[in-house]
Amino acid sequence: MCQAIPRRILQIDGPRLEVDLDGTRAWVGAHALPDLAVGQYVIVHAGQALEQIPEAEALEVLALYAELAGLVGEGLL
Repeated sequence: MCQAIPRRILQIDGPRLEVDLDGTRAWVGAHALPDLAVGQYVIVHAGQALEQIPEAEALEVLALYAELAGLVGEGLL
């Protein structure tokens, strides 16, 4: 299963974005997203930035994923 996950933009190089991928830097495409800035969050799926997402919403989603991962790690899910 693939997930679309919020990622913070670290650098912009034309139609590519360098994003924080759980502590690792990765480049993704952003061909259809104008007016992005370093520090903003985008939803990434299969190496493509799909849309910009407000920081508060991105952090909420990331916290939920972290909580779910913790429950899985504890064998509760």
